[in-house]
Amino acid sequence: MSVEQPLWRALTAYRVLTMLYAIGLFATAYEEFVRPWVAVAYYVVLAAWTLATLPRVASAARCTKGFLAADLTVALTGILLTPVADAHERVQAGGPTLPSIWTAGAVLAFAVKGGWRWAALASSLVAAANLIERGSPARDTVHNVILVCIASIAIGYVVEVARASERTLARALEIEAATRERERLARDIHDSVLQVLAMVQRRGAVIGGEAAELGRMAGEQEVALRTLVSGGLVPVSRVSEDATEGAVVRAVEEQPEESGPVDLRALLAPYAGAKVSLAEPGAPVPLVPVAAREVAAAVGAALDNVRKHAGSRRARGSSSRTSRTR
Repeated sequence: MSVEQPLWRALTAYRVLTMLYAIGLFATAYEEFVRPWVAVAYYVVLAAWTLATLPRVASAARCTKGFLAADLTVALTGILLTPVADAHERVQAGGPTLPSIWTAGAVLAFAVKGGWRWAALASSLVAAANLIERGSPARDTVHNVILVCIASIAIGYVVEVARASERTLARALEIEAATRERERLARDIHDSVLQVLAMVQRRGAVIGGEAAELGRMAGEQEVALRTLVSGGLVPVSRVSEDATEGAVVRAVEEQPEESGPVDLRALLAPYAGAKVSLAEPGAPVPLVPVAAREVAAAVGAALDNVRKHAGSRRARGSSSRTSRTR
């Protein structure tokens, strides 16, 4: 369930209760209205609208922009009709508007749906309508307007933070699920599969012809499987392999600085390729970040020398938990 779903349920109840409250205020002061029929007509529309649109405020998906605009229009219309229906003395004395605190529900819907920016826009329109209805910026009017603005903007900000936290949690769960799946694959893929691929690669190179192509493909699959088992997919290279000579060294994107130990296997895995085989233990080879990067750079330099001076010959490397690389 979404973290904001309880807010939608609370908003649904708020709209119904505040509608009944506004109608109750009108009923207790019915005789003081100069045009009560205007208020009655408005409350009929307000009650019908509130009850008919309850499903609209049940979730963010159903609360569309069109509904929000129409809902705020109903609230603003009630505010502007207040001087028409009520006595001038009551309006100047700070009497309640026709929708009363129901208006805050329309503003809160903007906040829950779109965050604090939408809430600021809706509360600004409500503030303007209240000033027009009163005719002057009286202290109680300004006070009520500020309360609505602060409350709606605060709720909108909380909703944005909650959504960001929910997305972060979902991403963390995805990473955890991917890690568990990789660990499951590591248990299921027996080392003999990798050995068979390595043997096919070696025999294909010896036989030559079509077998050499088959051996090359087997070598690529061996590298991909080892990389998947050890730490996931190989990072995207910034330099593609040479189709004719077969580049030995791949320049990968630099990773952000880390404070804890770094698995040396993850730094060496991108160097593996059809002409570079990497032997590594099943367990991580932890090193401090600086040392791990230095070892990886040294391996890259060594492979670069192989490419320059040994041509198309193969290169082999191994990593162990004693942090020795050869």
